Amino acid sequence: MLQDAKTIRYYQRLSDGLAEQWNRGYRTDELRLYVEGYLAAMRHSDALEPFLVHRLEEEITRFLHDSSNFALPETQSDVF
Repeated sequence: MLQDAKTIRYYQRLSDGLAEQWNRGYRTDELRLYVEGYLAAMRHSDALEPFLVHRLEEEITRFLHDSSNFALPETQSDVF
């Protein structure tokens, strides 16, 4: 569980970005690359302490593997 406010903001940005990329048609492999690039940039920029980046990586990986985060909502069809 993330507790640092700055880390939580990065998690929200990253998870929102993943959901947006999914809705644009990107799938798991591309999303994984997106996460790797995002985390590499965070490590390079020293935006967070290394242990916080590691925690963020664990949480976002959990988010990525939870299929309910990327389920398409079912629409009701008009059946007469």
